[in-house]
Amino acid sequence: MAYKINHIHLKSKNPEVTAEWFVNAFNVKIVSDTRRPVGDRFIITEAEGGMKINISSERTNEILGPADSDAHYGLEHFGFDSEDINKDIERLVNIGAELKEGPREVEGGPIIAFISAPGDIRIELIQAR
Repeated sequence: MAYKINHIHLKSKNPEVTAEWFVNAFNVKIVSDTRRPVGDRFIITEAEGGMKINISSERTNEILGPADSDAHYGLEHFGFDSEDINKDIERLVNIGAELKEGPREVEGGPIIAFISAPGDIRIELIQAR
């Protein structure tokens, strides 16, 4: 059986601000914004191609550890394709991202860079050569 990724889920202290940043940064669309019975605000966004990025706050009585936009074990980042990586880096930094690494060429592969989005979310930008 082939498996398709259903969604990526981000936790945020302020899901509305995080979702709006993704709308501005990557042209995702907000498809749902609710408060669930478990107490969290739960926003579903959808990127071009159908990938859903769910963004929620903590649930009632849930204590979350700190975010980390540096390289680390576990789910570390997700990537967006870019047609002009330098232009996208400049645009994203101007709306609140921080350039963490790159851009750099991968031998025989794409040009990549890593940014930290607001909320310490690590994102890779990938430009084909």
